[in-house]
Order: sequence, then structure tokens, then C-alpha cells
Amino acid sequence: MGKTVKRLLAACLAGTAAFVISACGSGEIDKNLIVQQESSEKVVNLFGPMEKTNPNAGNVARNAFDITVSMAEEKLDLIVEYKTYTAENYQEKTYDDVTIERVRSSMDDWYLLNPDTIQVLGREGLLMDLSDLECAKNLRDVVKTANTVNGKLAAIPQEVVAHGLFVNKDMFDQYNLKLPETPEDFLECCRVFKENGIDTPVGANRWWLENFVFAQAYAELYNGGNTEAEIEALNSGESRYSDYMRPGFEFLQKLIDEGYIDAKAAYTYEAIEGEGPDFMAQKTPIVMAYWGAANAETAYGRLDFNLQVIGFPSSLGQMPVISMTGYGINANAEHLEDTINVMEVILSDEALAAYAQKNKVISPSKNVEVDCIPALKPLNDKIKEDVYVLGSNAGMNVEQWGNTCLIVRELLNGAAVEECMAEFDRLQDESLKNSPGHK
Repeated sequence: MGKTVKRLLAACLAGTAAFVISACGSGEIDKNLIVQQESSEKVVNLFGPMEKTNPNAGNVARNAFDITVSMAEEKLDLIVEYKTYTAENYQEKTYDDVTIERVRSSMDDWYLLNPDTIQVLGREGLLMDLSDLECAKNLRDVVKTANTVNGKLAAIPQEVVAHGLFVNKDMFDQYNLKLPETPEDFLECCRVFKENGIDTPVGANRWWLENFVFAQAYAELYNGGNTEAEIEALNSGESRYSDYMRPGFEFLQKLIDEGYIDAKAAYTYEAIEGEGPDFMAQKTPIVMAYWGAANAETAYGRLDFNLQVIGFPSSLGQMPVISMTGYGINANAEHLEDTINVMEVILSDEALAAYAQKNKVISPSKNVEVDCIPALKPLNDKIKEDVYVLGSNAGMNVEQWGNTCLIVRELLNGAAVEECMAEFDRLQDESLKNSPGHK
């Protein structure tokens, strides 16, 4: 989740043990055979926030990524060694901090990267250009747009993460409300809910309110037919990020002022854990979450009401917000050829279909479709029409997802809209100062 990615506790895995082969009839170990076995074993090293599950576990127990890695290991006759981030080992360093250090030191072959990390390492030229990989030919345009840095495809994900508004359609029907399309529609719905005794119409947390900002800031930029030129104007300083962001921040301030969200609670709430109980108890009609939360029983996958997942309000109607992680290869990887081959397998349409079917997610491949539950259909229909905004875009010189999240938190903590806009201006000025060719 941006720069302050949540630390995951996981154990580092040890290397693979060598087979012991006995000499015929002697009971002694043939050391030459051991050396031959070890030298012929191919290994590629992955650094990520997860550990490897038991290879003998059934498909239900194994996660989707492990299933695709197993496909690569079997096809290529090699081993993918997981090197795992743990907060205990790295103390106060975030996953992103550690990943950047490891890539710069060429400690691993490939990595699972967050959006801001893709941007940093891509600019430094430390990630291999994946544009020529066979699997890249089938990617959706949104993936290429989000993860291209200086003309090079720096990373490829196994899923496209779409964020939307999760609404209790029964409560909307109760008060004869249509699902909101524009910011004005949304405010009117909140007003009606508030007047009918619903104390907090919008359940919010400290991570995802920026989606309201992105939907309003970039609806025209990504759907107006002039995307590249507008981004170039932002990168050159001709346009200001603060001008794009202002309407979204003023909208959030209105939600706070009218009591439609509880700013103090949102500032402390973790995603789903904080606002989820009231939504599930039908005390709050609106929350925000990512696509997978509608499928997960630990989130919103089992509810006693009619759930609908729609886009965030914008001038162009309901707008999905998409963020992008990705797997990147160290440009100086020790096992470069084998790592490329692994990526070709796990990002093939065959593997992505298995991954998407397991996790019920949107695939980065335009050739892979998975039936979604009825609740997700409104959001899915928009994405199929290529209607969306990006919450992360490595082609923008100012990192979006993490920075906007942090500035929204300042708003929740009492900062004025003008102070928030000044921070965007500062970030843009800093990026211009550090850009190539600056004098």
C-alpha cells in the first residue's frame, strides 16, 4: 500500500538439500556425484513479501502464485528460491526500502515490486526492459501504461488491482436513491442517509480515500484522448498536479465538514478491519475496497444484503481506480536467462488463466477472462470498456499512490486543502529539480 506497505511476517527459506547417493555395495558416499548434482541444479532467486507454501499441499491450500511458480519449476527443471522480507530482520525499514537496497546491490534475480519502487528502480535503469518478452505481447494497455518507465516496461503483474465503492444496494433502494455517478450525486445520497438517521454514511480508512481524489483528478486525463500530452505537461511543469488534485480534496473536505465520514476514525482505521464491521452490520451503506475483497470471506465475500461494487464518482460517471504492482527482473541478475524463462512461464496466458481462476481477479492479459460475481459486474463492465483512471503510473515523475495517500492523511488530521496543494507543488518542484536536463 504505497510507501508505507504493511509489514508481513514470514520466515526466510533455506536452500535446497543435496541428494545423498550411495556407492554400489560399499555404503560410502560418492562425493563426485554430489558435486555433479549440486552443479547441475538451476536456481533463480526471488525476493518478495511471501514465503513458499508446502509443494505437496493440495491446490486449495496453495496460493495462486505458488501454483504458477510450480508450473515454471516443472517445465524448466529448476528451483525458484524465495527470499522473504520480514520486519524482524529489517527493523524499521519498509518492504520498499529493503527491495530498493537489494536491487541496487544485485542481491536477487527478480522481485515483487510496489508502484513507487517500480518507478524509482526503472528510472535508475536497474530493471530489465520486459517489452520484448513473448508474454508482454498479450498485455492490456493499462498494464503497459502503468509500468512503463522511460519507454521501458519495468514490471508485469499477475493481476490488475481495481478499487471501487462497495455499496449496500438494499439501503439505497430503501430511500429510493440511484447509485451515484457524479460527486454531486454522491453528496446528495449522503445527505439523504444522514437525514434518515445514518450517522456516518461513508465508512473510511487511512488507506483508500485517495481513490475519490484520483477519480475526480484524472477522469478526463485518462479518458479524454489526450493522455500522453497531459502527462508530459505535468512532467515538464507546464501543468500543476495541484490543479488536478484540488477538486478531489475539496470533495473530501466537504465529506468531513458535513459529517459524512468520520475523519478521526478514518485516520486510525486499517483497511476493512476498521470500517468493515459497521458495513456488514448495515449501519454504514458505503465503503471502499479492492476487487478481491468482494470474493474473500474474510472481507466482504459473505454478506446478508445485496452488494454492488461501482466506480468512484467523477465528471464522467462511475470510475474504477486501478493500481499496479509487478514482477521485475534485476538488469544485473546472476541467473538472467533462467529468470527470463521463469517470467515467460508464470506470465503466459496458461499460467495467468490458472492464477485468475484461483483468485477470481482481473488478468493483465487481454486474452484471459474470468467470470466475476454479480456484485462486481458494474465495475467489471467499466474496465472492459477501458474506462478507468490509474492510481499508480510509473510514467508520472511525481509518484502518485503513496504520496496522495499520505497527503490525504494530513487532510484527515486537520490540514487545510491549501496546505495539501502546497505539498503537491513541493513534490512537483522537487521532481523538476531532480529531472535530467534541469539547470
